[in-house]
Amino acid sequence: MVRVADSHDVIEVRGARVNNLVDVSLDIPKRRLTVFTGVSGSGKSSLVFGTIAAESQRLINETYTAFLQSFMPSIGRPDVDALRNLSAAIVVDQERMGANVRSTVGTATDAYAMLRIIFSRLGRPYAGTSGAFSFNLPEGMCPECEGIGTVSDLDLDVMLDRTKSLNEGAVMVPNFQLDNWYMQTYVNSGFYDPDVPLAEFTDQQWHDLLHRTGKVKIDKSTLTYEGLVVKVKRLYLGKDRDALQPHIRAFVDRAVTVTDCPACGGARLNAAALASRIAGRNIAECAAMQITDLAKFLRDLTNPEVAPLLATLQETLDSLVEIGLGYLSLDRPAGTLSGGEAQRVKMVRHLGSSLTDVTYVFDEPTVGLHPHDIARMNDLLLRLRDKGNTVLVVEHKPETIRIADHVVDLGPGAGANGGHICYSGDVAGLTTSDTLTGRYLGHRVRPRETPRKPTGSLPIRNAAVHNLKDVNVDIPLGVLTVVTGVAGSGKSSLIHGCLPGVDGLLVADQSAIRGSRRSNPATYTGLLDPIRTAFAKANGVKAALFSANSEGACPKCKGIGLIYTDLAMMAGVATKCEECDGKRYTPEVLRYTLRGKNISEVLAMPVLEAREFFTSGQPKAILDRLADVGLGYLTLGQPLTTLSGGERQRIKLAISMGGKGKNTYVLDEPTTGLHLADVDQLLGLLDQLVDTGNTVIVIEHHQAVMAHADWIIDLGPGAGHEGGEVVFTGTPADLVESGDTLTARHLRDYVAAT
Repeated sequence: MVRVADSHDVIEVRGARVNNLVDVSLDIPKRRLTVFTGVSGSGKSSLVFGTIAAESQRLINETYTAFLQSFMPSIGRPDVDALRNLSAAIVVDQERMGANVRSTVGTATDAYAMLRIIFSRLGRPYAGTSGAFSFNLPEGMCPECEGIGTVSDLDLDVMLDRTKSLNEGAVMVPNFQLDNWYMQTYVNSGFYDPDVPLAEFTDQQWHDLLHRTGKVKIDKSTLTYEGLVVKVKRLYLGKDRDALQPHIRAFVDRAVTVTDCPACGGARLNAAALASRIAGRNIAECAAMQITDLAKFLRDLTNPEVAPLLATLQETLDSLVEIGLGYLSLDRPAGTLSGGEAQRVKMVRHLGSSLTDVTYVFDEPTVGLHPHDIARMNDLLLRLRDKGNTVLVVEHKPETIRIADHVVDLGPGAGANGGHICYSGDVAGLTTSDTLTGRYLGHRVRPRETPRKPTGSLPIRNAAVHNLKDVNVDIPLGVLTVVTGVAGSGKSSLIHGCLPGVDGLLVADQSAIRGSRRSNPATYTGLLDPIRTAFAKANGVKAALFSANSEGACPKCKGIGLIYTDLAMMAGVATKCEECDGKRYTPEVLRYTLRGKNISEVLAMPVLEAREFFTSGQPKAILDRLADVGLGYLTLGQPLTTLSGGERQRIKLAISMGGKGKNTYVLDEPTTGLHLADVDQLLGLLDQLVDTGNTVIVIEHHQAVMAHADWIIDLGPGAGHEGGEVVFTGTPADLVESGDTLTARHLRDYVAAT
């Protein structure tokens, strides 16, 4: 056990056994910044999120009345002997902020609420109280779009072939074939001639086909009639897009057009709110400004009646700039933010909080940050600590590890090889400890002495996507190219916005993997098919029994292993299925074994263990690729919905590595979630891809990846409208020697430390 002190100044953890933790006991200093390190899968999240934060939140829930608790999820106590001296925990993670179109950066940080009050006091002509400037309240929202700013419509030319009649197949909507009941209602409605081409319909007939509703008599039966537009909106647009069948989803993507609301021009507000101005600008124009520009605009306002509010708003905006988000605008929809951006927006919200003596828990807060921005992020973590809070950070970046008051290193490996405390103490002690993190803390990758020679180039010409300023650049083929620059400089716009359509392009990014709670690494990679076949052959039964989506599934949880309770006002909660004990299959199926293991036991294996179990054929090839991308600790049956952005990217990379021919791989920050030692393994994998004839393009901030590149494309010089230009192209050695960009300065410092 690692003990810091015998007092209420520490969080005492005794005998933690959540996931792979092996009876972990330690003391964590309160009102200090503690960084938790270790390879992916070593147990960091299990200790910080699954044990400390989970128990804190469970205990807070227990303070509510029995009546309120009856509406709340029943959260189980973490598997730990004792936890003492906990304070209220606030988790600031990388979960996306939801796709609610009414949530913006401004509403999520309260910056827009403050701006509304300022406009209600200073705006002329006077429009009303602050509610009059809210697009989420009836008194302020545009009546046409109800405050959303856009209107959706159907493209009739995707739905209909106007040159044909109904009987000739004019309707091109999925499931509206001529012989089905939907179409027979239209054909026999009597409102129009089904043998006349749609182009010849009168205005009334056209309206009846598309928009009419009511009752209609067909063959002596009275039926409900819905015009085609009305029916398609109800059947397909009124449902969750991901719940639609793939062919219907593809139709919806083609047929639905989203345009700015004609009444408000996308501003979301009514005419009275938009007419009220301060220094020539209305509130929508202020919300659309880049945050750096809005901060400058507000500094010029000196009205004493709103001076305290202006100061608070200015502080919030300055924090957003300081944290590297100055390129955003307050009207940016929250659902469009990356995981790293979402976490930083949440962090700014807590910086302005009056709460103290709280435990803040962060999950890799440096994700998506250029080295230039990491120093500013570190400053914010220290400010949270200095307000009297306990700050717990799961992190891999050495820049953040070095500012810690206390470091807890878990390992020594991942999965079953992790779950132990390898070190607990100050940073100086970590650097001299014989731990993987200690050994790699000062590790540096040197630039190549002889970069590989390109075999050609991918030209990008006059790129003007988002903030790009008519960019012309050539991306070399057959080498490793790193595209870098501060957050918001235009990296993703250049690569993701300009390369689609390139032959052999394989994109492995951190976006969510389409699928349900049933999807896992085994199903997603195709590994489950040969496993099911092997089980079926060994037991003389059909393979369908070994699918948790088919005959062998537990009838209570339908093969998920968990019972999900969706809560209207809070995040849903999952509890283990009591009937199958989380094993997902019926008892009959679990009696069948393959080399002594049943299907549930195989799906519970980590990739590295499974690789020793399946030593040949297609399973071994898939498992080898998963291990190569650093996912050896993932279990085969882990739901894909629980994977981090970095893990999602690496599993996509593992699948694409099975492709044939020469391809162009695009990776977006593949070092996310990787320990310093794992970054070396990733670099070896990238080299392997290039050396077998592929082109690799990596959007990345990690200096080790920059130094290892054959070619660097640096964007900037700043973010938002201060970026969007190529400020350097060349080898890493050239950048270090003669570059004069933010990236050059940080890479120069990095290389100088070798």
